[in-house]
Amino acid sequence: MDFIELLKAIILGFVEGMTEFAPVSSTGHLIIVDDMWLKSEDFLGKYSANTFKIVIQLGSILAVVVVFWKRLFSLIGLYHDGTTKMSERFNLLHVIIGMLPAVVVGFALKDFIDDHLFGIETVIYALIAGALLMLAADRFGSKNPKVTSLDQISYRQAFSVGLVQTLSLWPGFSRSGATISGGVLLGMDHRTAADFTFIMAVPIMAGASLVSVIKNWEHMSMDHLSFYVAGFISAFVFSLISIRFFLQLISKIKLKPFAIYRIVLAIVLAFIYFS
Repeated sequence: MDFIELLKAIILGFVEGMTEFAPVSSTGHLIIVDDMWLKSEDFLGKYSANTFKIVIQLGSILAVVVVFWKRLFSLIGLYHDGTTKMSERFNLLHVIIGMLPAVVVGFALKDFIDDHLFGIETVIYALIAGALLMLAADRFGSKNPKVTSLDQISYRQAFSVGLVQTLSLWPGFSRSGATISGGVLLGMDHRTAADFTFIMAVPIMAGASLVSVIKNWEHMSMDHLSFYVAGFISAFVFSLISIRFFLQLISKIKLKPFAIYRIVLAIVLAFIYFS
């Protein structure tokens, strides 16, 4: 691997890490950066490029585990801080219920999504649609939210957030943008909605990665191992940075700045793409 390829791996890991958990759509940004600029498929080949995307997503998953290890371990009974009764705690069932709608709809529409929604034009529309939902959440969400911690989330709220999460199957919409907006509209504060989003991301992203591994198993190759490692480390490091920064930021600035960024990005992309 030469220096240019190493730089491309780091850049793609950076894009994955900085956008996976912010409500701006990592898939949309990867499509934009890779398809319009870096074109990793040209030097990796189609299947190795797919493998690389799985690898950098695993780096992001690991970052969430590092940040939320106490909560994640408590979900499977490996950690308990003793401050909340187990019957009142946020538990694994909340996560399963929240995941269910996206899993069902995702499997049902996977071929349609793969064939029709992965492209610059559809990402442009998704960026705008997601921005409108985020603006609506900030405008119509409760000014005095009743749900201010994960332990106050009901099963009904978890399922409702899961329904909103199905919108993120549209590349460019943003999973975190959809779920945080949904949570805020359902009475959560922004930080609690973000915490729920990140914790729910681990099994969803891990499951999606597993499906991709199975699908691409016969085509996987270690010919570009150093490229994969560089991308994984880059995605992990920048995911750690972005998660910690975003969690501190979201309660202060809400979703509006991210929505404005999405709209500006969509306009710029539309100008480039349609001209």
